[in-house]
Amino acid sequence: IIDEAVCMGVRSGTVLSDRKFAGADVLATAYTLAQGVQKCGNFDLILCGKQTTDGDTAQVGPQIAEHLGIPQITYAAGLSYDNDTGVLTVKRQFEDRYQTLQVSGMCLVTMLRTMVKPRYMNVWDIVSQDEKEVGRITNEDLQLEKSVCGLSGSPTKVKASFTKQLDKTVETLELPAEEAAKTILAALQQRHLI
Repeated sequence: IIDEAVCMGVRSGTVLSDRKFAGADVLATAYTLAQGVQKCGNFDLILCGKQTTDGDTAQVGPQIAEHLGIPQITYAAGLSYDNDTGVLTVKRQFEDRYQTLQVSGMCLVTMLRTMVKPRYMNVWDIVSQDEKEVGRITNEDLQLEKSVCGLSGSPTKVKASFTKQLDKTVETLELPAEEAAKTILAALQQRHLI
């Protein structure tokens, strides 16, 4: 993934990789990533995805910000930066509305997938990829105690995991709006969803 980003025009990238980081829950992952960010040096903005595809918790980005002691904005649907004022303006999406927030200085933003369409790799960046720096940070660099990273540093213990089975039964009703609302409400109450 770092190589692909470099081929899209990123100047350099760094991978955090060590067997000691394996098996981490969101708490240990966020702590390790925060330490890796600090090891990389100065930064102005950290961009994260909204959530991972495995745990789907949406907690790692905000926890990184907490570990670093910087402001965070979640669910970004758009952003712009004013070079003159140094203010980052973020359009934050909710289910039924948007919120516009502004921040100056360092911050972390978690982005919705729809916010950015990655550019294509171009030939020049593919050819010059070997000239660009892709670093690697291991636990030898970070010197993290076993109790704060990887499986040992994870208070969450997974008892079992499974793939959700889809219920393929579908019921279609054509009703007037008021009657449809009552029917949906009754069905949700019957299943103890509300």
